[in-house]
Amino acid sequence: MQSESLRNPGMAGGAMAIAPEGAPSLPPRISWGAVLAGAIAALSVALMLNALGAGIGATTVDAAARATPSATSFGIGAAMWMLISNLIALLIGGYVAARLSGTSDNTDGTLHGVAVWATMFLLSAVLLGNLVSGIASGASSVVSGITGGAGSAISAVGQQVTGRTDAGAIQGLVDRAQDALRGGAGDPSSMTSDQRKAEMGTVVARRVTGGPMSAPDRDRLSALVSAEYGISQQDAQARVAQLEQQAVETARTAERTARTAADAAAKGAAMAAFAVFGAMLLGLGAAILGARRGTRDVLTLRDERLAVRVSTST
Repeated sequence: MQSESLRNPGMAGGAMAIAPEGAPSLPPRISWGAVLAGAIAALSVALMLNALGAGIGATTVDAAARATPSATSFGIGAAMWMLISNLIALLIGGYVAARLSGTSDNTDGTLHGVAVWATMFLLSAVLLGNLVSGIASGASSVVSGITGGAGSAISAVGQQVTGRTDAGAIQGLVDRAQDALRGGAGDPSSMTSDQRKAEMGTVVARRVTGGPMSAPDRDRLSALVSAEYGISQQDAQARVAQLEQQAVETARTAERTARTAADAAAKGAAMAAFAVFGAMLLGLGAAILGARRGTRDVLTLRDERLAVRVSTST
């Protein structure tokens, strides 16, 4: 009995005994087969319960009677169902692992439950990653097909239009584009409409990308507006000032919108991270509880070993 307690410290009431020199080493205290079996059992139960929840959720959709629950209700219900399903699955997985390990030590059984919890979440992450990757790959293929089809259609239409357009019309378009690009730094009254519009676009773009408009750009834009629309210099300056005010308000609105969106995204990410942490913590507790329930009792294990010895001796 003393040698038995030296080989298995858990058999001696949990007291740790030091093995003498030359004694055989202790066998491994973890059964990876039991851990894998518990993780597979937990994952299977989770998938089964989630499939049941999806079926129950689908039965609540009634498009004909317009009695379908709101998206918020669907989201809350799905989250609660997934949490409960995972807790039940981890409870069963921890029990299976501890029971199949054959250990009678509560600490060993608890660690088997922890190993099941970690293995299941790793397997779930791999499966979820493969699912997301497959969806993204499929979406990319669809987008590529649509883009290729649209490009072919545009090319075909372009060929038809080019074939039906005479050389004189094409040359007129080229000349008009050259006139627009040739404008700038000249007298606005002597410029063509295309030249004035092209330079106005350049000045406005410089205002959008470079910040406040300088005094020379403001004067130049006022002169271009006055010549283009046939209004006085004062009216043109008033329009330019109004344009600047609108640009400032638009920039401020865009900045506020961007800040609000970034703040909402940060809060959403924080809530999601806390929710995942809480779900994993609850799952760990469920796996440990199942493992503690599945750990064999010392007295029962001794009775089983005595019964085996008596049956073999007889």
